[in-house]
Amino acid sequence: MLGFLGFVLLLLLLVPLSLFVLVPYVRKYFGGGVCKSAAQLNGKVVVITGANTGIGKETAGDLARRGAKVILACRDMAKAEMAAHEIRIKTGNQEVIAKKLDLADTKSIREFASNFLKEEKELHILINNAGIMMCPYSKTVDGFEMHFGVNHLGHFLLTFLLIERLKQSAPARIINVSSLAHHMGRIHFQNLQGEKFYFRGLAYSHSKLANILFSRELARHLQGTGVTVNALHPGTVLSELIRHSFTLKVLWNIFAIFLKTPWQGAQTSIYCAVAEELETISGKYFSDCKPANVSSHGCNDETAKKLWNVSCELLGIQWN
Repeated sequence: MLGFLGFVLLLLLLVPLSLFVLVPYVRKYFGGGVCKSAAQLNGKVVVITGANTGIGKETAGDLARRGAKVILACRDMAKAEMAAHEIRIKTGNQEVIAKKLDLADTKSIREFASNFLKEEKELHILINNAGIMMCPYSKTVDGFEMHFGVNHLGHFLLTFLLIERLKQSAPARIINVSSLAHHMGRIHFQNLQGEKFYFRGLAYSHSKLANILFSRELARHLQGTGVTVNALHPGTVLSELIRHSFTLKVLWNIFAIFLKTPWQGAQTSIYCAVAEELETISGKYFSDCKPANVSSHGCNDETAKKLWNVSCELLGIQWN
């Protein structure tokens, strides 16, 4: 009997120990692709939304390490200042600056863009990284459904306001952080903002599909300008993005070792921003630092054009 109990106790000791030893290898296996480009960005100006935490912060750190002037465009200025300070210390690059940007408020977006255009004569890389996920039904300051308003319309307006500076700085790049979840998304124009029915999981997917369609249509508009735009899936990342969902928090904690770290999740964003082979590639979708499949809904040019026009109407803007 003691022998059996001893064996059980030994197993109870060895299993956690084995898992602890295996964690780095499991994380590496599920970590996906790594950006191998050694490109330097001295003299380049970068704007990254939502760069105070998660993959945005990791992306900012990498591009700062390459010599770029990096502007962290964030809603929470206390966290943004802390992140900027940390990146300056780690990289030695003093041109890492936090600026206020609330994508749930078009006034804030316009103020950020106006100040940026006054202060910066160039913009070489715009990374539309910020996002919300699985939040209960709520509206932005301007009355847009929160997922659609922040994840799509906020970045749509920001890009519109900065596009001429990007053109003037060409070659330049726009990177839209989307998600594999776009495969579950649909653009229902009769229920675009959850007016008739709302399910927060699908609302997130719809907004990520909107990111794909925006990238596709914007690429068409930017042909011949020297500005490219691509979308990407960062992977399933252990980050604060799931803060609105208790269920996802539990699942994320249980399966944490199978999820990407923020550094791993940032690799495709970095790849799209710096890889030399992508200099003329536009309107594509990437995952794990390589081209990935887009859903059939994400390839629908008619839907992309209609969403573009509807977005312009909602925001009261007109693209040239």
